Amino acid sequence: MKVLALLLSLSLLVVTHELGHLCFAKLFKTRVRRFYLFFNWGFSIFKAKKFNGKWHFLFFNVNTPEEWDEKNLSESDKNNTLWGIGWLPLGGYCDIAGMVDENKKADELPEVPQPWEYRTKPAWQRLCIISGGVLVNFLSALLIYSFVFAHWGKDELPMQNATLGYEYDQILLDEGFQNGDIIYTIDGDSVDNCSDAQRKLLVDKPNSVALKRGDSIVNIDMSNSNITERVNKEQPHGLITNIRMPFVVKDFVPGSPAKDAGIMVGDSVVSLDGIPMTCYSEISTALQEKAGNDICVGLYRTHADSLVYVEIAMQLPSDGKMGVQLKSANEVFQVSHVDYNLFQAVGEGVKYGWKTLVEYVSSLKILFTKGGTQSLGGFITMGSIFPKYWDWQSFWEITALLAVILAFMNIIPIPGLDGAYIVFTIWEIITHRKVSDKVIERANTVGFILLMLLLLLANGNDVWRLIRGWF
Repeated sequence: MKVLALLLSLSLLVVTHELGHLCFAKLFKTRVRRFYLFFNWGFSIFKAKKFNGKWHFLFFNVNTPEEWDEKNLSESDKNNTLWGIGWLPLGGYCDIAGMVDENKKADELPEVPQPWEYRTKPAWQRLCIISGGVLVNFLSALLIYSFVFAHWGKDELPMQNATLGYEYDQILLDEGFQNGDIIYTIDGDSVDNCSDAQRKLLVDKPNSVALKRGDSIVNIDMSNSNITERVNKEQPHGLITNIRMPFVVKDFVPGSPAKDAGIMVGDSVVSLDGIPMTCYSEISTALQEKAGNDICVGLYRTHADSLVYVEIAMQLPSDGKMGVQLKSANEVFQVSHVDYNLFQAVGEGVKYGWKTLVEYVSSLKILFTKGGTQSLGGFITMGSIFPKYWDWQSFWEITALLAVILAFMNIIPIPGLDGAYIVFTIWEIITHRKVSDKVIERANTVGFILLMLLLLLANGNDVWRLIRGWF
């Protein structure tokens, strides 16, 4: 499910990115020869092109027939784009006539520039064409966020509303945190939610953190901490690993031993064999240790509008599971929910999208710390952020996040990416001196090598994390 979600999400983002280039190219009467989802080196899953007044289709094709070739088409049909799907899901491309890119070199361009080519267009039009992908990706993110807020609204669990506290990675435990603590303030500023807290701890390098521990406030000095270096080295899944959840029964699975023993929906388990336990993680660990044995479950049950303590004996199966479904954080803690009308959703979507971009750019400073490149992740990392089960809200929220990331990554001035073309074009506008096609070709070669090395590093990190996890 994660793989399917990732493929669908990236496909949508690639198509919208390349459509941004295509739409501006068509607007300025620039010919687009091919438009591809995924790369088609040597083989295409699908091809389609309109000529001679009708659409023509090819499936699982290696060599395009001669009658599809531009030189054999009528003048009007030459402007029609060939649409295709390749076999290698590493992106896509928009083949714009008269442009030196990953598809063609400078000496492959016709000797005589044509009016429908990219290279003959004014610099400001070329700037619009090359910026179109980034622009559409970012606008897509804003649109998706707006749609999510309009359809589902926004749920947020304020940090202090998780009354049982949180569980922390060993990195924070070594700094003086304890499981069950609630982050109260960071450098004197209140924290809204877990994601904000993790970002501040990792990116902002705070000097102090105030924790609510029971009925007391405990201050942790973080001025000499080495959190960033340890995160780069150890690659934890998160600094805040879990919300401590109460063990409150929502439903039962078929053949549930807990239901057979007399446990009921709404019961809140608080002890096992007389040992008090406050949260699901403690109870789950104890159940695994007692797998296959008789146990005594202590719980609170609502009876006649009051809580009654009950103890129930049951035989625990060999897998250590009681066969129950538990209530989620949204069902047991006070969650802030806001509904938006269409106009409010658009405003909130734009605000949230911009905030996401700023936070993402801010987080990139980690790459320039000691061992920072170890934090890079590839397709496995991207896939891991999708839920195990299909959820449309999560899918669209993650797709919007990836759209923001893709927009920013493409505007970085690395040769071969849109950002380098943008820089070359802005240079031309300022100096009135056009960068030669040969220079662009050489820059693209260097950029391609850099991008391949970056791709290998990011996905190599993923593989290494998997291997390390196995052992």
